[in-house]
Amino acid sequence: MVGSLRLLLTCGAKVRRVVFAKPPGGAFVMASNHISHFDPPFLSGWFPRKLDWIAMSALFSTKWSDRGFRWLDVIPVDRDGDDRNALREAMRRLEGGRVIGVFPEGGIRDGERSMVAGAPVRGGAALLAARARCPIVPVVILGSERLYNARNWLPWRRARVTIGIGAAIQPPPPGTARGAAREQMERELSLAIVRLKDDLFRRCALSEDDLPHSPQERMAER
Repeated sequence: MVGSLRLLLTCGAKVRRVVFAKPPGGAFVMASNHISHFDPPFLSGWFPRKLDWIAMSALFSTKWSDRGFRWLDVIPVDRDGDDRNALREAMRRLEGGRVIGVFPEGGIRDGERSMVAGAPVRGGAALLAARARCPIVPVVILGSERLYNARNWLPWRRARVTIGIGAAIQPPPPGTARGAAREQMERELSLAIVRLKDDLFRRCALSEDDLPHSPQERMAER
């Protein structure tokens, strides 16, 4: 499945992955900014470990989508409520040494609303990591929203997509209260995402045009 995703996406994108620090071998939460509907397949295709995503329950609304997403090990969550079932399932998988993929922004964000610009994030990733006492691996993806523009699927125009994987954020020492641990990891994640974006800009010679843009802006590009 992962190989098929990579093959399909490389038809429209030239992907560069930069691993600044090797991800841990055990359980952890992968937390990334979110700029397009293409992000989950890009990250699943190029991340070094298999990702079990948490996704909004609306995606499971039909029989076929429900079967498909569950086959892909996606965990449905009600974003507007306190979904304890999703939390318990994510915890169970972390206890089994798996990796949970989360978009802490709670949806697609661009411009000043994006984590890479220093915008505040929701606490889901930090909450999971604090409860499981496991690390958070920060990830930045840039350029995936360019695929909203059909012209970029032409073989000679393939869009540039850049993925950066940062150093794991370790949980506070045992004995730290869960609330304090969550707040600390949330602060560290926000700072790590901005640093990781800056590191990608230096390493890959990126420009302002590589920052997250809205789908409408990308579709209007010539």
